[in-house]
Amino acid sequence: MKLGNHLRRCRFEHDEISQQALANAVGVTRLTIHSIETGKFVPSALLAFKLARFFKKDVEDVFFLTEDENQTGES
Repeated sequence: MKLGNHLRRCRFEHDEISQQALANAVGVTRLTIHSIETGKFVPSALLAFKLARFFKKDVEDVFFLTEDENQTGES
């Protein structure tokens, strides 16, 4: 499984806030926000909650589990 997110959509629903402004608001770098949005970085639970709180959403409204298309079915 993989962690997906709706961060980009949340930013645009929130007056099209920039990655930099969101990063400043939650105390990370713009690259961290970009990496989360593109699925290259999985945020800590604390950061996930900070991001959800910023958007006044539940964590599950921002982040979700998805099947990893690269899984081979082996454990």
